[in-house]
Amino acid sequence: MDLIRLTARFGKRYSGKIALVIVLQLVTTLATLYLPDLNADIINNGVAQADVPYIWRTGRTMLAVALVQIAAAIAAVWFASQVAMDTGRDIRAAVYNRVSDFDSEEMAHFGAATLVTRGTNDVQQVQMTFLLFMNFMVAAPIMAIGGIIMALRQDAGMSWLVVTAVLVLAVVVGVTAAILMPLFKRMQTKLDAINGLLREQIAGIRVVRAFGREDYEAERFTEANHDITRLSLNIGRVFVTMFPVIMLILNLATAAVLWFGGHRVDEGLVEVGSLTAFMQYLMQILMAVMMGVFMLMMLPRAIVCADRIEEVLGHEVKAPVAGGASIGNGSVRFEDVSYTYPGAEKPVLEGISFEARPGTTTAIIGSTGSGKTTLAGLLPRLYSPTSGHVLIDGHPVTHIPRQDLVKAVAMVPQKPWLFSGTVASNLRMGNPDATDDELWAALRTAQAEFVDDLDMPISQGGTNVSGGQRQRLCIARMFVADPKVYVFDDSFSALDATTEANLNAAMREIVQERTVIVVAQKVSSIRHADQILVMEAGRIVARGTHDELLETSETYREIAASQAEVDA
Repeated sequence: MDLIRLTARFGKRYSGKIALVIVLQLVTTLATLYLPDLNADIINNGVAQADVPYIWRTGRTMLAVALVQIAAAIAAVWFASQVAMDTGRDIRAAVYNRVSDFDSEEMAHFGAATLVTRGTNDVQQVQMTFLLFMNFMVAAPIMAIGGIIMALRQDAGMSWLVVTAVLVLAVVVGVTAAILMPLFKRMQTKLDAINGLLREQIAGIRVVRAFGREDYEAERFTEANHDITRLSLNIGRVFVTMFPVIMLILNLATAAVLWFGGHRVDEGLVEVGSLTAFMQYLMQILMAVMMGVFMLMMLPRAIVCADRIEEVLGHEVKAPVAGGASIGNGSVRFEDVSYTYPGAEKPVLEGISFEARPGTTTAIIGSTGSGKTTLAGLLPRLYSPTSGHVLIDGHPVTHIPRQDLVKAVAMVPQKPWLFSGTVASNLRMGNPDATDDELWAALRTAQAEFVDDLDMPISQGGTNVSGGQRQRLCIARMFVADPKVYVFDDSFSALDATTEANLNAAMREIVQERTVIVVAQKVSSIRHADQILVMEAGRIVARGTHDELLETSETYREIAASQAEVDA
């Protein structure tokens, strides 16, 4: 079972504390089992005999045992909580580290919504179940077995009553677990679905409002909300039914003890104190079963959650990383590279071969859907090629350690992203050790004149700045990183012509010894590139300079002509 393997693997480092919890729970349970025996002794030998000194002596013993029980119980819960919280922290860290190694394909395989749920809600469920396990499942079997033994010591004649009550409770618990397991599995799936829907609606709120689809999206959410509510009600009905049944069993067991025990006391077969102790032990036995029931309430959901966590942790990262690759000047070479998205019938890239040398700019242009962005994403290993090799200084990017690759290649994505914090904190993602002067220099080069303070706040996603400002801040972040290979994926689309021209002029000195790869939509942005690759349907159909392509490439001429008409 994944739940056992998961908690055992991450809880192993806390084995000393777990052993201490077991010892403390044992002390607590033994003290709990001893108290009814002392109570019976007081009634039989103290109260019945009117021996007050004996009552005082035994009472002091009971008080001491009760104090030990309380102290051990508090200590057990304290250490169990500490172990459970630390284990949950370690599992969350492991999930985060695994997800951070995923490429875009693997992210798409799981989905952002489910990964968030698995790293938070699912881990929380496993953590709480582990805590309950340490608090209950150590004490429950000891209390159940010890209670049976101690009850039989008081009156073996009513052993059948103990057996009957335990068997009936066991059946109730088994049926409950069988019903709850599939319900909890569906619950986690529906949680993923509603999380994904919420994320989609929040991220696309502008589109929703632009097309007046608020009512439609509200209806979608309402349906998903009602769906998860109905399932929650079904789970609740199981619990609502289960607890009265268990209480009925407890009450019937108590009534049976009083009825049959009263007759046995009347017949002189058992003393009143022993009957009282027997009833307490029966309650302890049934309470132990109740602990197990409470545990089983959490167990089905925890099992499902553990399976989902293990699915993430056990997912093998496609890109193998081997040490020893050293990046020199940043020469880039594609050798017959093809790429097919998972589940797609046709490759989005096919037979891509070209070379980009330091000190040169290679531009990539083509119609929408020609594969330009996918090609750019292969360099920083956002995707791994289906076939062929992407090489930097002769080393396949799939064999370059991640920490070396991010130093060698920096990319401004098509949709620039900023993190909550300040301008400085965002820029220093490129180089944590960058000085303020270096940050200001990068901002000047990126034409980010709107920044007047490095502590200027930035909201999540950069929503408090415009699209053009967001692009320039992301470009500045790349300059701060100072990689060997610069990749611009349509990074100037939100810039006006003047700003773009000033940016290109300012960055020429910075990138003169670097390899620059530019994905562009506008011919005007790449006319000065040393090499232009024209893409169509995932293939390079032409290559050359701007002037050469105007003479030799029909596709390039059509792109240039169409943009000239629009500009005119």
